[in-house]
Amino acid sequence: MEQTFIIIKPDAVQRGLVGQVLSRIERRGFVIRDLKMLTATEELISQHYDHLTDKPFFPLLVDYMTSGPIIAGIIEGPEVIRSWRDMMGATNPVNALPGTIRGDFATAPIEGIVANVVHGSDSLEAAEREIGLWLGK
Repeated sequence: MEQTFIIIKPDAVQRGLVGQVLSRIERRGFVIRDLKMLTATEELISQHYDHLTDKPFFPLLVDYMTSGPIIAGIIEGPEVIRSWRDMMGATNPVNALPGTIRGDFATAPIEGIVANVVHGSDSLEAAEREIGLWLGK
């Protein structure tokens, strides 16, 4: 079975959406293999988003991702990477379709940061890297 890494971001945790996101994962038939609540450090965010550290919006991204607790986890199922990304919807909530997590729960960009509720790895290689980085597995 394929596994992927997920984050339920600070905005979702603060708004009480964790249960609804996890419920959608389970209703889709995926298995939750690991969950961990933590508050990310600037160092961890810099490692996770190492391809964005030179972007002008990076300090805002760090502020957002370290603003409160997140849920990091592993979900498993057939073609889970593609399916989870479809379930999340477009990165920018303005473009996310109704019925997707971001389409239903994300808010419009504020001060250049898209509070888009969830993250999911975009490839098997990224999933392995992110699982190791966040969960030490």
